[in-house]
Amino acid sequence: MRRPSPTLLLLSLAAIGVAGVVAAVAWGGEGDGQGLGLAVAGEARQGGLSLALAPAVADVRIIEARAPGRPLAVIDPGHGGRDGGAPGASGNAREKDVTLLIARELRDELARRGRVRIALTRDGDTALTLDDRAAIARRLGAGLFLAIHADSAPNAGARGATVYSLSEVASDEDAALLAARQNGEGAVASAPDASLRALLSDLAARDEMDGSADFALRILREARGRVLLRPEPHRFAAFRVLRRSGAPAVLFEAGYMSNAEDEAMLLDPVQRGRIVTSLARAIEAQAAIAR
Repeated sequence: MRRPSPTLLLLSLAAIGVAGVVAAVAWGGEGDGQGLGLAVAGEARQGGLSLALAPAVADVRIIEARAPGRPLAVIDPGHGGRDGGAPGASGNAREKDVTLLIARELRDELARRGRVRIALTRDGDTALTLDDRAAIARRLGAGLFLAIHADSAPNAGARGATVYSLSEVASDEDAALLAARQNGEGAVASAPDASLRALLSDLAARDEMDGSADFALRILREARGRVLLRPEPHRFAAFRVLRRSGAPAVLFEAGYMSNAEDEAMLLDPVQRGRIVTSLARAIEAQAAIAR
């Protein structure tokens, strides 16, 4: 009898884990403070579902697609709470507010189009650890994961959007430094997830990195001609939140908060709308091949 490959075995184990989570949500009794709480159906007119997750994670609402069985895109607005992220050049904006603006507008655009299911890791000024963000994606069975940030650099002239995909080896020194910063320096810390590391084999990790790179390239194809891009806009490094999301995942830096023109662009609804349209099209195209 033909033996299944290690990748298939791991994916089967992952599927069993997701099924267990779904069962716990559907049938669990009173929570013990460690696991998931009960699922609460959202009002029908909202077309959504609210899930009570672990105590450290805020309630997450899923907006359903028009047709059943569509992939779930989890959108992660960077920073939040006491972690404000990069300050704007004008001193009047913070990265955490810009990322939430983009995430909400992207959610609303995707909901209007109705081709994918959508959830935000945060929909307010909430502090989440990197592991919280990735855990939301895993627990909900995300088909795609998009982390949204806005960059900062000592060079005030630096401009443009960048898309980062997952890789064990960084594409350049800047990508390595950004990954190190995003992975915990100056962020809300949490304990490492040893169970995830144990689950992922080299083959499964390679599949995850390939999916991440493909998603990043799709975003760039949609963004060209609509969004100002940084030179060599596709970069990659070992981003912790991308590795632990359990789905094809990218980190999108929408522009530079440290640049006055980029900051103004990110605060302008019309120009921000071009970013949102590009991301929405890329998510729908990537979700179509992930089904």
